[in-house]
Amino acid sequence: MKNLIIGLALLFPFALSAQTIKGKVYNQRKKPIVGATIAVLGSDKSVQSDVAGAFEITLNTDTTHVLLASKQGHSSDTIYVSTTLIVNFTLKEIKLLEEFVVKDLRSGVMISDKNPIKTEQITQVELGKSACCDLAGCFETQTTVQPQTTNVITNSKELRILGLSGVYNQVLIDGFPLIQGLSYTYGISSIPGTLVDNIYVAKGANSVLQGFESISGQINVETKEPDKSERLLLNVYANNFLEKHVNANYSFKKGKWSNLTAFHSVQPANKIDRDKDNFLDLPLLTRYLISNKWKYGNDKNWGWHSRIGFRFFNEERVGGQTQFNPLKDKGSSSVYGQTVAINQPEIWTKTGYRFNDKHHVLLMASAMYQQQNSYFGTVKYNATQRSVYGNLQHEYTYKQHILKSGISFRHFELNETIAFTENNLQRTYAGNYLRVENIPGIFAENTFRFFNDKLTWLNGFRVDYHNQFGAQYTPRTLVKFDVFPKTIIRANAGSGWRAVNLFSENIGLLVSSRNIIFAEPLQAEKANNFGLNLTRKFETKSKQLSGYLSVDYYHTNFQNQIFPDYDVNAQLALIQNFKGTSISNGFQAELYLKLYNRFELKTGYNFLDVYREIEGKKVLLPFNARHKFLNTFSFKPLSNKYHFDMNIHWYGTQRLPNTQGNPEAFRRPDFSNPYTIVNAQFTYVFNKFEIYTGIENIFDFRQLQPINSWQDPFSPYFDTSSVWGPTRGREIYLGLRFKLPRK
Repeated sequence: MKNLIIGLALLFPFALSAQTIKGKVYNQRKKPIVGATIAVLGSDKSVQSDVAGAFEITLNTDTTHVLLASKQGHSSDTIYVSTTLIVNFTLKEIKLLEEFVVKDLRSGVMISDKNPIKTEQITQVELGKSACCDLAGCFETQTTVQPQTTNVITNSKELRILGLSGVYNQVLIDGFPLIQGLSYTYGISSIPGTLVDNIYVAKGANSVLQGFESISGQINVETKEPDKSERLLLNVYANNFLEKHVNANYSFKKGKWSNLTAFHSVQPANKIDRDKDNFLDLPLLTRYLISNKWKYGNDKNWGWHSRIGFRFFNEERVGGQTQFNPLKDKGSSSVYGQTVAINQPEIWTKTGYRFNDKHHVLLMASAMYQQQNSYFGTVKYNATQRSVYGNLQHEYTYKQHILKSGISFRHFELNETIAFTENNLQRTYAGNYLRVENIPGIFAENTFRFFNDKLTWLNGFRVDYHNQFGAQYTPRTLVKFDVFPKTIIRANAGSGWRAVNLFSENIGLLVSSRNIIFAEPLQAEKANNFGLNLTRKFETKSKQLSGYLSVDYYHTNFQNQIFPDYDVNAQLALIQNFKGTSISNGFQAELYLKLYNRFELKTGYNFLDVYREIEGKKVLLPFNARHKFLNTFSFKPLSNKYHFDMNIHWYGTQRLPNTQGNPEAFRRPDFSNPYTIVNAQFTYVFNKFEIYTGIENIFDFRQLQPINSWQDPFSPYFDTSSVWGPTRGREIYLGLRFKLPRK
């Protein structure tokens, strides 16, 4: 109750005494003017009109002020203000002798100066610098997010932030928490890069509006808008392994309605085994996805607006020994193989009504079903998941502040069945595992803006009631201060919690020969996070040099953490609540430069100190490179006819799971080797066509024979958990895009 009182108190501090002037800016036809500047003469204070032509500006009450409204292509207008609280400007359009258009290249990565949360916006420009076949491949030029392989045989991946497992990083699709539970393991690979418009990446404690789960950060994937995307996009891609991708997007607009239909398909590669361990270097992947997104109106305008999305995803992955035949060897102990078959339909909507410039109501609702049938050697894993999510939110704008509040509900049902077709290893975790969650919640978040937007303070608090863990409180606060016009300091602090879906989120447990031991009933994971960030942007007067410097530090402290312990015994994975010291310290520095509107350079450094204290000793968590460097280079001439992009990753050593309990032939080193990966791509534009070709891992670095006991995959020592680097080696690809722009 104390936390609840404190959290609510933070939401409603007293407002500064001031006179707030409200008004609108129109043209002579009484249509609102967007982006007009309303300035106070004799001061540096100014605001801009919104999409409805409306504005608010706070002034001192001790004097008369002169407001000047201006907009390019219009005559200006002035009004004297003393006691008047509502004013309207009329700006006459100026007829120009000739029309001219000024074009500028959209930046690949942008950091907002307005958002109190330090958010990296990755645009389509940046995504075009690499193949970006799916979401997992969209971060090759980024420092913050680290894709990590969780099962080398089926090539499942997770997205890590701050060196912590991807389960602590909330992945949203168009603002919805659809990547969770059963969809966590393969869900990020189901989003094709051709459907992504922007990706927003934020570290640490974030907004409470989307839930309580973001502990290490949040990734919000914004898919393309039907009314803004190309009328037609076709993309075909193939690599030297002969894996093929086909993508097609089609959009149209009629009145206030617009629609985007997307199709995505992947066809399997050839069987490749370069390191001669009798296991495929990459799985045989067959995927089909169809997506349909409708949009009505605009959420910035008064009245109704809506987005409705449908998606169906079907995928099959086959991996294992090269002679494995899934039709006859599935579940057999004579030939080792893994198969994963997924069907997943989902539907969602964002529907709202904007009453006026102050009040806006929004309903977010989604439903998803997933069926997965899998074999991992002799382990049969079948599961179904049903998820329903609802969020009803009211937004109230007053003075220069915004209060968002509402209620949410989440229903989550995960039914998992584990069986052994043969159990020579005497494993004990077979059975049926059913988890049902019903979580109603309430939340409020207030954004305060003071001193002409130089200080922004966001306070959020939510209370959720979990049917197993009871009431859970999630307070978060974020502060942004503009020290100078282009120098911003941000700080955030808050907590997060989550319920564990052990098997679906740790699929590697089912792949190895280890037995799984549950030491006790599992409780909710909880952690606190604190972060600081400094961002300095710069630009020369000639605009021949621009860029930014960003430095941040984040500290995460777990109160309870559930992490499979591989160190107790090389043949066991111990599952228990860990309430001792578990810490993540993450430091990142990044410098970005743009030269002569042609060259882009970025260098980033990451230091991760992720550890537990066990019996007074500091034990590093596995698979985290304590030191990592990223360097990127891009060249694009002013003609925009082609561009060349390169990125270089250097990874330091990583601690690996303890295998000292195995016979000497099946032991692995305690630490990996450092390594470097170099990727490059060249893109040429022929009017509506783009051809791109590239090489990933140019120097062909590979972790050879990454599977422990690959000679006998049914032995007690078979384990895939020591994968720390790339295993498929050099990849050469060629792709073709056709874009038909919107008229």
